[in-house]
Amino acid sequence: MEYLPALDPRTYTRLTPAALRREFVQQGLFAPGRLVLRHWETDRTLIGGVVPLRKKLELPPLTEFVSTFFCERREVGVINLGGPGVVTVDGRKFSLGRLDGLYIGRGARRVGFTSRRAAEPAQFYLLSYPAHAEHPTTLIPHASVTGIVLGTNEGANSRVLYRYICPGSVASCQLVMGLTLIQPGSKWNTMPPHTHLRRSEVYFYFGLPPRGRVTHYLGHPKGIRKVALRAGEAVLSPPWSIHCGVGTTHYGFVWGMGGENQVFADMDPVDPALIR
Repeated sequence: MEYLPALDPRTYTRLTPAALRREFVQQGLFAPGRLVLRHWETDRTLIGGVVPLRKKLELPPLTEFVSTFFCERREVGVINLGGPGVVTVDGRKFSLGRLDGLYIGRGARRVGFTSRRAAEPAQFYLLSYPAHAEHPTTLIPHASVTGIVLGTNEGANSRVLYRYICPGSVASCQLVMGLTLIQPGSKWNTMPPHTHLRRSEVYFYFGLPPRGRVTHYLGHPKGIRKVALRAGEAVLSPPWSIHCGVGTTHYGFVWGMGGENQVFADMDPVDPALIR
C-alpha cells in the first residue's frame, strides 16, 4: 500500500506541473489481476482498484494500521466500472453490473472480488474511511438510485448526479459516495465550484475515449492550478481546494467524501468571477 502525505495550501503553489501531478493525481488503480491500494493522509482516506481475472482477490489486513482484517475499523464503498462481477462479504455474494455499488460496513471480516468473465473483467473502484460504528452491508443497484438533474445545456454543464451512500439512502459512518454522468453536449462538472472545509473529496474519472481528457481545476480560488486527466485516473481534493473540471467530451466521475459531517449540501460556494 502506497502512502500519500497531505499537502498544505501554501506549498502547492510552488510545485512544478510534474510535482503537482505526483501530489494530486492517482494513476494505475485498475491493474489487471491486481488489487491496488493508496492511503491518503487527509481524513485517513483509502482509495483503490480491484480488477480480478481468473482468481478471487481479497482485501488484506492492513499491517500499517495494525488491523487483523481490513474492515476491523473501516467502512468501504465499492462501484463497479467494468464488466459484471461479484463481491463476497463473509460468505454473502453480491452481483454488481456496471455502475452498481456496494456499501461494506465495519466488522466485515472477509471481502473478496471476482469477475464473471476474465475476458471482460469487473473494475471495482474502492473508497474507504475509518468507522466508529457498524452499518449493514448493502447492495446498491444503479437502477435503484434516483438521479438528480443539475446544470443547463446553455452552461454546457448538464449532468445527472446519483447519491449511492448518504443519509436518507444507504447509512454509513462518514463515507458519502456516488457518481455523476455528464450529459452528451455538455463538458463541465461541479460548476460553479465550491470548497468544504469539513471534509475532503476524491474524484475518479471514467467514460472518456482513449484520446479524451478532463482538465481538472484545483487549489485556492485566488490561485488555482490545473491537471489533465485520462479515464481511470483519480484526483485528490483537500478541504481547502476547489474541484471542478471540463472535458473534451461528456464523461462520468465517481465522487466520494469523508470528514466531519455527511451533509451533502454543506458547501462553501465560490463565485467563478473571483477565481484567479
